[in-house]
Amino acid sequence: MAHPKRKISRTRRDKRRTHDKLGFKQLIKDPKTGEVSQYHRLNLETGMYRGMKVIDVNEQA
Repeated sequence: MAHPKRKISRTRRDKRRTHDKLGFKQLIKDPKTGEVSQYHRLNLETGMYRGMKVIDVNEQA
């Protein structure tokens, strides 16, 4: 296994880890129902995705 020749400083280590933090999720408000949800997600209650009926809700139950 490879071992570092010198100790990596805290600053250098933390610079590398700046991209590991979690970001905010994009939310969208449904124009018909007014419900807030994430982008690119199917609404399981109505079976709608981007204004189109994708699945029949009655078949799921």
